[in-house]
Amino acid sequence: MRRKDREITDRVKIKKIISECDCCRLGFNDNGKVYIVPLNFGFIERNEKFIFYFHGAKTGRKHDIMKENNNVGFELDTNHRIYGKDDVACTYTSAFQSIIGTGKVFVVENYDEKVQGLIEIMKHNTGKTKWQFNEKMVNSVCVFKLEVEELACKEHE
Repeated sequence: MRRKDREITDRVKIKKIISECDCCRLGFNDNGKVYIVPLNFGFIERNEKFIFYFHGAKTGRKHDIMKENNNVGFELDTNHRIYGKDDVACTYTSAFQSIIGTGKVFVVENYDEKVQGLIEIMKHNTGKTKWQFNEKMVNSVCVFKLEVEELACKEHE
């Protein structure tokens, strides 16, 4: 990271920043072309690695790309604020917190992990942890996960 003064390395703070984000953008390589998808998500930390869960249709471009190339880039951002001196455009700057990284995406085949992924998505988006899913609901959706390999977190206040 070029601006080391803005780098966040504290795992607790990184987790807090992720918790405040409402959208994770996944960047796929579709035969040499970039395909970016904004998604709602849930996440866990396991063995000091972040795992993000997403859901979607069982067919389509994203699903097809994952079969061919499961390497992705991702981005999250939050707490945006523009500030500066009233009449001087070049004094304005942006406050923000952001996370970028790379990893691999996998379709979740295990039923129990699918349910856990859906629970994490709902928890992240609603704050509630008590959810029931029937088998028909779970089987009708594709749950996939991003296993983070590299992550960089940045903050400008």
